[in-house]
Amino acid sequence: AAFSPDGSLVITASEDQTAKIRDSKTGQCTQTFKGHEGNVCSAAFSPDGSLVITASEDQTAKIRDSKTGQCTQTFKGHEGNVCSAAFSPD
Repeated sequence: AAFSPDGSLVITASEDQTAKIRDSKTGQCTQTFKGHEGNVCSAAFSPDGSLVITASEDQTAKIRDSKTGQCTQTFKGHEGNVCSAAFSPD
């Protein structure tokens, strides 16, 4: 799990092939990201909180808009599970 830059949200990765954004105070789910075809191993916010990245056992990583959930980029080409992904601080 990872917190948004302002600490108000937390993103979690799951073996149900989704990642979820939750309100960090209430725990209420505000966004569910679907589209991976394998377990989601990690998820993180971009430094400004506008994007999230997910890494999956389906051999891909995806970047999505954190508000709309729209996938803006899919990284393919690994021959095994993608276990971790992160944004550059800048």
